[in-house]
Amino acid sequence: MAFHLKPKEEKFFTLLDEHARISYEAADLLRQAMNKEIPTEDAMHQIFDLKTKANELVVETMKRLQKTFITPMDREDIQQLIDQLDATVDSINDIMDKMWMYKVGDATEGTKQMTVITAKAMKEIRKSIGYMKDLKKNYLKVEARSKKVLKLEQDCDDLYHEEMAKLFAECKDPIEIIKWKEILQSVEDVTDDCEDLVVTFRRVVLKYA
Repeated sequence: MAFHLKPKEEKFFTLLDEHARISYEAADLLRQAMNKEIPTEDAMHQIFDLKTKANELVVETMKRLQKTFITPMDREDIQQLIDQLDATVDSINDIMDKMWMYKVGDATEGTKQMTVITAKAMKEIRKSIGYMKDLKKNYLKVEARSKKVLKLEQDCDDLYHEEMAKLFAECKDPIEIIKWKEILQSVEDVTDDCEDLVVTFRRVVLKYA
């Protein structure tokens, strides 16, 4: 079978932007579920559908990387960005699975706020991805968004430690402690994923801006 290379392909930015949109939608569904704005099971199914779409985007990106002769950024950078975006959706899907399987009750205000912060961080990530088409023009905007994400990550980390301390101090049911300990850790992991993306953004900016 002949293998045909395409000329320079700009659709990679569209794929990245679409994945960033999906990642933000998943984070916002988590926020809604944790705040009881939508049923947990509904959010779980919707996030699973988003995860499926995200996986399809990863596959399509890999195929295009194999067939495109000249890419707008290094192949490794494109691959890393979409893999890291995918990790956020996987993490969010994992949280929803746990919330549904564990049949958890109402979250504390701090835990709810952690998911609000997570959604805000993913919104900033999405905007940063949108600037990737023209880094020479937008590198300062990417850096400004990156700083916001890092501040949000720190805020979430602070809340995580506060909520863990409260959980062990105030909860008397060891099963509930186990449930919420895992969920809190998983929510914090999502903002860690966002921090990893910021590291990649900054490296890409240094290379192309």
